Amino acid sequence: MLFSPLNLGELELPNRLVMAPLTRLRAGEAGVPGPLVAEHYRQRASLGLIVSEGTFPTPVGRSYAGQPGIVTEEQVAGWKKVTDAVHAEGGRMFAQIMHGGRVSHPDITGGLELVAPSAVAIDGIVRTPQGKQPYPVPHALTTDELPMVIQEFVNASLNAIEAGFDGVELHSANGYLLHEFLAPNSNVRDDSYGGSPENRARFVIETVNAVVAAVGANRVGIRISPEHNVQGIAETDAAAVRATYEVLVDSIAPLNLAYLSILHHEPTGDLVQDLRVRFGGTFLVNTGFGVITTRDEAASLVDDGHADAVVVGRPAIANPDLARRWKESLPLNEPDPSTFYADGAEGYTDYPAYQN
Repeated sequence: MLFSPLNLGELELPNRLVMAPLTRLRAGEAGVPGPLVAEHYRQRASLGLIVSEGTFPTPVGRSYAGQPGIVTEEQVAGWKKVTDAVHAEGGRMFAQIMHGGRVSHPDITGGLELVAPSAVAIDGIVRTPQGKQPYPVPHALTTDELPMVIQEFVNASLNAIEAGFDGVELHSANGYLLHEFLAPNSNVRDDSYGGSPENRARFVIETVNAVVAAVGANRVGIRISPEHNVQGIAETDAAAVRATYEVLVDSIAPLNLAYLSILHHEPTGDLVQDLRVRFGGTFLVNTGFGVITTRDEAASLVDDGHADAVVVGRPAIANPDLARRWKESLPLNEPDPSTFYADGAEGYTDYPAYQN
């Protein structure tokens, strides 16, 4: 089943392997993906679907130096060369739209004050071009400011379609802005966007609806990571987590999105599988950061009906021809973590395809 076709939105994927959105930081200070980025994604076009690295929709939403954006004409033009390269190899590619929220620093955003649901800083240290610094307290978005933030997601999604992407994935996971609205420790609002599960899910639901209205549901996926307590997120009350994500999924299910992608350490567990049933559409799973996904695990998730496709990260970094290697049970290249966030081609475009 892992190597059988899958309909996703209006696309037909040749296999059920999805390249995870992987932060790689090769887009320079201007956030413009260049020829090296295009080559990296082109090499991996045989995967069923590529999801781009997290791409900022507004300068204040940039989380990392070297992260690409999809705001300026130059950034859109850079991504167009990437999607052209992927499509020339017969591939399919979604852009992940990622607003970093409080996961950043003014030294990364060009001096802009960070924004978040609430004025609550992450307890930790952020790497900036000027060195390691404490995460700052973000500006709590006012109710009047929220429509402007949603419009930034819409504009970025329209730019992604202009750049030739087949669709967009809204990043509502891993502690970034949309996830911050869902989590009770980063969202301590007392207005209609905080307090209850319904209120905490409201901003994400409104964002999804606005992007769907702009580009079409068949071109929109969403990524969530319930209970993935990274980058200051603490979703530790199982009942509250379930209630919040049930509201979210129940609200977006009627839209008939291209897919729902869940990162969770127990993809076959009750929470994830209950959300799959509630969503009712194409369902992707990613087993999380802790353990590298194996071929057998990916195959069993699809064969046993727990997912329609499996999202893989590190195996796709090290093996541009991962679909062939797993299908033919060929040996794998090992990823080199020291080059994940480095500069240049090493550990990025120099992993070899399998040689007969």
